[in-house]
Amino acid sequence: MKANILVVDDEVAIRRALERFLTGLGYQVWGVGNADDAMKIVNKEVIDLALVDLVMPEVDGVELIRRIKTVNPTMVAIVMTAYGTITSAVEAMKGGAYHYLTKPFELDDIASLVSTALEHQQLKEENIYLKKQLKSKYKFDNFIGDSDQMQQVFSMIERVADTDSTVLILGESGTGKELVARAIHYNSLRQDKALITVNCGAIPEELLESELFGHVKGAFTGAHSTKPGRFDVAHGGTIFLDEIGDMSMKLQVKILRVLQERRFDPVGSTKTHEVDVRIITATNQNLEKAVKEGRFREDLFYRLNVIPIQIPPLRDRRTDISLLAFHFVSKFNKDNERQVEGFDKESMSSLENYSWPGNVRELENLVERIIVLKPEGVISVADLPPHICGEERSFEGSSLYIPTDGVSFKEAVGEFETKLIEQALERTGGNKNKAATLLKLNRTTLVEKIKKLGIQTEA
Repeated sequence: MKANILVVDDEVAIRRALERFLTGLGYQVWGVGNADDAMKIVNKEVIDLALVDLVMPEVDGVELIRRIKTVNPTMVAIVMTAYGTITSAVEAMKGGAYHYLTKPFELDDIASLVSTALEHQQLKEENIYLKKQLKSKYKFDNFIGDSDQMQQVFSMIERVADTDSTVLILGESGTGKELVARAIHYNSLRQDKALITVNCGAIPEELLESELFGHVKGAFTGAHSTKPGRFDVAHGGTIFLDEIGDMSMKLQVKILRVLQERRFDPVGSTKTHEVDVRIITATNQNLEKAVKEGRFREDLFYRLNVIPIQIPPLRDRRTDISLLAFHFVSKFNKDNERQVEGFDKESMSSLENYSWPGNVRELENLVERIIVLKPEGVISVADLPPHICGEERSFEGSSLYIPTDGVSFKEAVGEFETKLIEQALERTGGNKNKAATLLKLNRTTLVEKIKKLGIQTEA
């Protein structure tokens, strides 16, 4: 659909010539001779572009553009004038004009300029739309989880989002640490600025410094030009440093300086860059343990750990599994034009009893694979991988067998107890308190059985 164009010029001949020419190109055109008539049109119609004379009686073109943009901020304006001076050009651009056009001009030049200006306007509108979509996508109520643990996470995100405090997100791989970082940014006062994500564990150490802080031409072999770093790009916004625990001690010093002084030196440069950026970090490691082992700076840890947010593993919030599973079914049905109805009771029971070492990411990948391979119907146990079904069934009575020559009851019970405790420890990430709760035992009883059966556990 062609754009709506408003021509505002008190010179009748020029105004009508532009009306005829632009209408001939297929645009919907309104032509008026003053600001009052222009505002009447703007208040009734959605104007995409305005060609406005700079010098007019009562209200000049710059003031008119300001008034129009209070009604329609995305409208693009082109100023026309016979008085082409640097001063008036600067004033017009400050007033929100896209381009400055000096009379007399060729109509053919107008066609190209209008087309380019409308493309600019369309990109501007798309950018606003995408930002709104991003903010909607990362609204708090779009997180999936009814468990007490996740409600605490949501509450913490909401409280810290509109501050500039440094946040450390802790959790196993696949729990959604980046999603939390994005939610914080897109609900903060910095939401209209950049969110820059850097996976510190995925970039080789020798390249990570340049990636973060940039470099000048000739700083090292292959540095053929000056390159800004991620901190430069994130200025005014947020930088998310994922897997911060993998960062070398050398780079930790530079990150500490940024946190303390809000400045850094690009590689090979003596010129210090100042930066206004919020820092959010994440790790799946135990940083306190890393500090004790000398792998992570203690001063940096305390600088990062201003507001810690712990994301629970999926095995610790099993009431969320069914919500997540049906959410992913809906998502991948839509993406792949499928009509899968969901999980039957037995298959859902298998999901809820599985330990999910890969957390939410593993569940999402599983549902996507099932949806792609199964165009419709209900998901049953037959659609699940054997290892997911097997864990739930591993202790069914049918798996026990007494040979004809008998069996040592004590050894059989010991073997059964060993497997049961090992599975409980695996499901709880080695946490003895949680494993004891899962097995409905006292913690001291569980610890005694672990020692007696010689089960290997992490210290």
